[in-house]
Amino acid sequence: MLPEFTLFQWTLAILAALGVGVSKSGLPGIGLFHVVVMAHLFPGLASTGIVLPLLIAGDIGAVLLFRRDARWDYVFRTLPPALLGVAAGWWLMGHLRGARFGPWIGGIVLGLAGLQFIRYRRPDLWQHVPHSRLFAWAIGLVAGVTTMLANAAGPVMAIYLLAVSLPKDQFVGTAAWFFLLINLLKVPFSAALGLITPSTLAFNAVLIPVVALGLWLGKRFLMHLPQRWFDQLVLVFAVVAAIKLLLS
Repeated sequence: MLPEFTLFQWTLAILAALGVGVSKSGLPGIGLFHVVVMAHLFPGLASTGIVLPLLIAGDIGAVLLFRRDARWDYVFRTLPPALLGVAAGWWLMGHLRGARFGPWIGGIVLGLAGLQFIRYRRPDLWQHVPHSRLFAWAIGLVAGVTTMLANAAGPVMAIYLLAVSLPKDQFVGTAAWFFLLINLLKVPFSAALGLITPSTLAFNAVLIPVVALGLWLGKRFLMHLPQRWFDQLVLVFAVVAAIKLLLS
């Protein structure tokens, strides 16, 4: 059964679905837009179950569009700790319902963005840190926790992929595979918490064509976006996302 939304609410939902597609194939930094909109339409943890199938649809589309561009070495470095993070986030959601996780996540993202900005000004500073196994494990663990708690791991992984200096196509292709695997593994956890139901899936089915449109628009935009602008926009969007989470 579909929610009894007003025209304005349906418009917000459609824009959020469009944002999912664009963020998966063009500008990963705008991923928080759909999180904020869906949290407004579905308060509490319910929004995470609503968004997850849309994210998976976007991930599948992005993988098909950029399947030849993924850097599997970076996927494999961050995936194992991310799985541990998902399990930890699931535990926190089950035992700390009502807790405010946004400020913690925002503080972490803002700190990572600050370090990346310093590295832009001083390229020789900490040049080996982003490529270290310890840093990859830390990023993967944080991404796993944040994606389970608030579907907000996009800015975390965006900063990591910027730090290792991936070209934009490899950036998007690597992120697509990472999040597809993580989001698929989140499904049983979300279902166990009662966040994914036949009603939520019916709502998702209505919006998936809009996600597909967003994927097409995002790739078209990415094709014409210079690498330097891409890097700067991703960093700016990550900072905006961090500030929003800090205030949530």
